[in-house]
Amino acid sequence: MKKRRVFDIDFDEAEQTQTPQLETKSMFGSPAPSAPHDRRGPMASAIAENAGALSERAAAEAAIRAENDRLAHELVDLKQAGLITRLVNITDVRAELLTRDRKAVRDSEIDELKASIRDIGLSNPIQVLEAGDGYELVQGYRRLTAFRELYKETGEQRFAQIPVGIIARTEEDRSLYRRMVDENIVRKGIGFGEMAAIAWAYLRSSDKAFSNVNEAIDDLFASAGRQKRAYIKNFAKLYQRLEPSLVHVDVIPRALGLEVGKKLDENPALVSVLKQRLLDANGQSAADELRMLRAFVAEKNTPKTTPRETAKTTLRLMSPRGQVKCVAAEGSFSMQSKMDFTTVERARLEAAVAAFWEALDPK
Repeated sequence: MKKRRVFDIDFDEAEQTQTPQLETKSMFGSPAPSAPHDRRGPMASAIAENAGALSERAAAEAAIRAENDRLAHELVDLKQAGLITRLVNITDVRAELLTRDRKAVRDSEIDELKASIRDIGLSNPIQVLEAGDGYELVQGYRRLTAFRELYKETGEQRFAQIPVGIIARTEEDRSLYRRMVDENIVRKGIGFGEMAAIAWAYLRSSDKAFSNVNEAIDDLFASAGRQKRAYIKNFAKLYQRLEPSLVHVDVIPRALGLEVGKKLDENPALVSVLKQRLLDANGQSAADELRMLRAFVAEKNTPKTTPRETAKTTLRLMSPRGQVKCVAAEGSFSMQSKMDFTTVERARLEAAVAAFWEALDPK
């Protein structure tokens, strides 16, 4: 019997970790073919590992880009909605873009607002619009005033900056006015005179065409009730009639304003009378102006006299003394000539007048 041969095969160290397969023989004595093994060298393994890492990195970068895009769109949406809040210097905020209800006298409620801000801070940021190197105020005039006064009084740095909500620049002035009005409508104590002044400013500056101030009021104060808009329209008419003599329109009570407007409607000639009184009292206080308006309402209306058309007859006659112009009217008859009647004797004048009446006496 033939002795079986034995072969020694040396494998690489990396390959020795693989489990060796049992050798089999075919019926013809040759080794049976075995399935090919996936043998890769160190270089191939490194390339494969690097490719996998690059694939994972690309997927991670794509996910980061998608998240950044989502956050960017969300930031734009929040900014357009005025929900992005930041701290800005109070000196960088201007209040010139919109005509607002700024009273000629200091608002006494500012002190209460200042005390609240000093104790617990500002819970509701003001709304501003980016404008060049600063910001234009849209909502929050009283809050801004409180911060300015607090910083001036205390010098504390926490009052040097105020929280603001940035409004997108895409909004039209009409929308900005609506923002301001909707905030002030719900504020307790705002007067109809203030709303009337804002309505006139809105009519003059709005990008929307209105035929009159009443249309502007219906658009600007759409969130107010019909009766409230009617009061604003009455004050807008009063404001137009007495501007600029009416200084303290913001303090006029609703009832007094309506009474003044009604009296002027009944007797339009009194508009110039009241306006002149207010102008003559230039620099009057709010209390003085209210006293003047109440006194005006209490006065009895002057009877309205409409001049009646008087029928006249004009004659031009020639006389030995020259041309004589005669004007005949109800209750009067006049003659004009170059004659000096003071040189005529009294008796002759009396005789002439008697002859005049005798000629007119029907027989």
